[in-house]
Amino acid sequence: CSLPAQQPQHTKTPTVAATPSPYAGEQAREIKSLSASEIQALHQGAGMGYAKAAELNGYPGPMHVLELARQLQLSPEQRQASEQLMAQHKATARALGSQLVNAERTLDTAFAQKQIDPQRLAELTQRIGQLQANLRAEHLQTHLQQTALLQPQQIARYQSLRGYDKSAGHANKHTH
Repeated sequence: CSLPAQQPQHTKTPTVAATPSPYAGEQAREIKSLSASEIQALHQGAGMGYAKAAELNGYPGPMHVLELARQLQLSPEQRQASEQLMAQHKATARALGSQLVNAERTLDTAFAQKQIDPQRLAELTQRIGQLQANLRAEHLQTHLQQTALLQPQQIARYQSLRGYDKSAGHANKHTH
């Protein structure tokens, strides 16, 4: 009795991905493109790294200046001006952050309800991009304004206290 010859398999059955998408689980988010912590930070006017170009290039921000007020020996006038700048900045950043969250929600809803087309997509993403630009500019502008309130020695001290002084980043660069 001979066994029937096996037929070669030419079709493969689909396989499940070995690793899930890094987005797995995010489909349950309120707004798919923003985490709950990002939404909260935007509503609170948090920095979120928007001002790194200023902060890391010698332009202090008011929040950290006020935290370091004693070490920086701020005058009462500097402290008052920094507090006022911080209050104005937070109000503007919170308003822009909330507008950005709402714009992201609108985009998410358009996709979720299958009410999106190329024109609507362009409108919504342009609005989001403009809000992101405005929010980033707000954070950066605040650093410019804060820097104008300080003396050069205070800025240098700030850099040192925050760990940005030049010697910190170049300590081991001259090894032979």
